[in-house]
Amino acid sequence: MRHANKNRTLGRSKDQRTSLLRGLSVSLIRDGRITTTLAKAKELQPRIERLVTFAKKDSVASRRVVASRLGEPTDSIIKKFFTDIAPKFATRNGGYTRVIKLGRMPSGRDEAVIEFVE
Repeated sequence: MRHANKNRTLGRSKDQRTSLLRGLSVSLIRDGRITTTLAKAKELQPRIERLVTFAKKDSVASRRVVASRLGEPTDSIIKKFFTDIAPKFATRNGGYTRVIKLGRMPSGRDEAVIEFVE
């Protein structure tokens, strides 16, 4: 039974799900906007918003936390996140991303775009 377990499993085991969300997070930071399924976008949104909150206070500790949550990506991703993306949200208290529904695709899945708010 799934009592008190609200996370989406996305049809994957825990390690596969973690890898998927890390990859989506890095892609969102790199590109600023990605198209994926609605379930993946909704699962990614709170994770990336927590990372932005960490990145707003630019310290060594927050850089290490963000790097570990993203799966130790390249230095350019971390640098872009802390120098380009996080400072834009310095005065904003949450709501850093938006999910836009694209509707049902012919393959039968609901697609969505997740992007950073400008």
